[in-house]
Amino acid sequence: MRTISVFAACVLAAGSAGAQGLFDYSGPDRMAKITAAAKKEGTLTMYTTFAEKDQPTLIRPFEAKYGVKVNIWRAGTDKVLQRTLAEAAAKKYGVDLIHFGSPEMEALSREKILQAVNSPVHKDLQPGSVPAHREWAATLLSVWVQVYNTNLIKKSDLPGAYKDLLDPKWKGKLGIEAKNQDWFASVVDVMGGGEKGLQFFRDLVAQNGISARTGHTLLNNMVIAGEVPLALTVYNYMPEQAKKKGAPIDWFALEPAVARSNAIGVARRAPHPNAALLFYEYMLGEGQQYLVKMDYVPSNTRAPSPLRNVKIVQTDPIRSLDETDKWTKLFEDIVLKRAGN
Repeated sequence: MRTISVFAACVLAAGSAGAQGLFDYSGPDRMAKITAAAKKEGTLTMYTTFAEKDQPTLIRPFEAKYGVKVNIWRAGTDKVLQRTLAEAAAKKYGVDLIHFGSPEMEALSREKILQAVNSPVHKDLQPGSVPAHREWAATLLSVWVQVYNTNLIKKSDLPGAYKDLLDPKWKGKLGIEAKNQDWFASVVDVMGGGEKGLQFFRDLVAQNGISARTGHTLLNNMVIAGEVPLALTVYNYMPEQAKKKGAPIDWFALEPAVARSNAIGVARRAPHPNAALLFYEYMLGEGQQYLVKMDYVPSNTRAPSPLRNVKIVQTDPIRSLDETDKWTKLFEDIVLKRAGN
């Protein structure tokens, strides 16, 4: 029995070494080798928060082209995180890929659950999409833009920079979503960081006021209704979809626009590592076109995007993990507690 166990261990080690070689391999036939190895495995399993209705648009072209079956388990962020951590702790290695928020991906990286990837496509991604350890990479961005009621505000009167929001003409006209402390923290950085950046928000609230609303859909609808003439934090696809339906709404982006990202990572103990690596490459490369078709903002700068010419800064996933309480309290104390309704 011991001889069989040793033999099995050697086989597993050899397979792992082969997969590891492709994760680091950079030769001209890289994709050909990954594709051939993936087809031999024939299947992969991904845990994700990606919307169920959007999965076929993304998955079917991959399966049709490569002949690799994608099995998906979908749940909310907390459940995906909990299941992945629990299975790793129990040494149950069934997942090949994980795709959800970047802060949660960083949490998995800290637990040594993810595999580093050296991919040539990384250079085409938005700044901030790939951490130094290369164990995950951003696939799509949720970008906060500024939204206004076109019956109440002229395009020519819109602010051109964050500092322009201090103009008295915006008094009583500004709204914000009540759980956007990540956006707040990033704009604090943009406006000088530390006390200088915080003072910008103190001045803004004191001089012009900000109405706080819970939920981006609600805030978007209040702009349409004219109750909030200018909202500071709405995801870009919301006003775009409403505008196409004839609503009196439009959007613009103060730069740098702030974005949250979702990311993909390969499990370190993936049972189908090559198939996982192939899908990883697909999500960051050719698959980006399908994300764009569904109104997602792609992380790949080569993909067409409604925000292609907009400078974007991504929220810091490490800060989101380690300093949530700090920034939530600052956001509450400086903005929410002084906000009007």
